Amino acid sequence: MTNPPPPGNWSDPTWSAQPSSPAPDPTLVAGQPVPAQPGPVDPYAPAPYAPDPYAPDPYAPVDPYAGAKQSAAQPMPGYAPPGYPPQYPGYGYPQPPKTNGMAIAAFVLALIGFTSCITAPIGAILGHVAQKQIRLSGEGGAGMAKAAIIVGWILTGFLVLVIAIYAAAIIYAIATSDNSSSSSY
Repeated sequence: MTNPPPPGNWSDPTWSAQPSSPAPDPTLVAGQPVPAQPGPVDPYAPAPYAPDPYAPDPYAPVDPYAGAKQSAAQPMPGYAPPGYPPQYPGYGYPQPPKTNGMAIAAFVLALIGFTSCITAPIGAILGHVAQKQIRLSGEGGAGMAKAAIIVGWILTGFLVLVIAIYAAAIIYAIATSDNSSSSSY
């Protein structure tokens, strides 16, 4: 319910039924033109403070895997495409190169040379042949061939030393037996 206007055509500041004129702007200076009052508002015009509806949202959550995602049409890396034969080599660790058979034989013969000493030079020679094959083919077993060469030649040196000691012992025995048998008569 509204009250009637006061008599005498004067405005009462306590009167709440009629809006009073706005208070003067304290930032205006006397003598300056008054800024234009806003006109009718276009309901379809964007507000001056509204963000661009086509701009990305700066507060949207960030996906840390955004660059790593693939489309559903592409298969995952490391797997063969569905329906095709495998295009990738076997899974797991890469296989070491095949060991040279000559290197294995040389190593075995060099080790058997500990007991017989006859197979040691054969193992050393086969070790040299195996090293040349490994250099040409790229197979594994270079360490085994080198071990066969070292062990084989060391045992061959011991074999030569033992044969020289036996030969010297035989020669000494023959030389001393001839002197003792001739002086006793």
